[in-house]
Amino acid sequence: MTKLTKHDFLQKTRQLPGGALWTFAIKQGWAALFGGLMLGAIIFTHYVGLPGLSRYDWLFLFAIFVQLFMLAARLEKPHEVITICLFHLTGLGMELFKTSSGVGSWSYPGDAFFKLGNVPLFSGFMYAAVGSYIARAWRVLNLSFKHYPPRKFTVMLAAAIYGNFFLDHYGYDIRYLLFAGLLVLFGRVQVSYAVNEKIRHMPLVAGFALVALFIWLGENISTYSSVWLYPTQRVHWHVVGVQKLGSWLLLMVISFTMVDMLYYLRARQKN
Repeated sequence: MTKLTKHDFLQKTRQLPGGALWTFAIKQGWAALFGGLMLGAIIFTHYVGLPGLSRYDWLFLFAIFVQLFMLAARLEKPHEVITICLFHLTGLGMELFKTSSGVGSWSYPGDAFFKLGNVPLFSGFMYAAVGSYIARAWRVLNLSFKHYPPRKFTVMLAAAIYGNFFLDHYGYDIRYLLFAGLLVLFGRVQVSYAVNEKIRHMPLVAGFALVALFIWLGENISTYSSVWLYPTQRVHWHVVGVQKLGSWLLLMVISFTMVDMLYYLRARQKN
């Protein structure tokens, strides 16, 4: 029997009605592998109680196992693992602040052995999943960009966005200025990506918005599973408001900038 390679599979997919769309969806799903597995684990542990450890500890160990497997199986590159570690630390810093007693934006119902303060360590992997997706999509879709802004400005914008996630609790919310900065810096940027042999193009800001929408949907699914609780959720589940899309859009800028800088620095080392 002839072995069906990944190339052969994509070739057969292209022959289906709407083949290019199917190929694009498959590549997107492949890029989002880590995030998809984490979301599946969150849903599974909502309905199935695992013995010996808390839900959060099982999720943490599962995330570690998946990362080690993906690295050993060469599904993820070493520099992509660096991206995941950076995102884990970035997300963990935000989680520690947002879940503190003075802020209380959300909370984690239940105990955990692997935790820091009020934050189970698995939570950092939810942010890392975004970084993993961007890094893998960069490679899987062979991304390239036109009219990309100077990196010193993108880093400044990303730093300002991250700072605003903290400062907005003290009456210094500048998110509308940050949205304006996003449009000024990235409004002209076109991203090119490979689906089949054809190179396609789209505005990068539109790409940010689409990814933010899927993250928002994933957040709602996770909220339904009570893996975390919002203050208004203590009695019943509620849909995470559409206004959170803006927060995820801004987070996309942080995520994308970090991945871009890692690729940029690797390229400079090679030269």
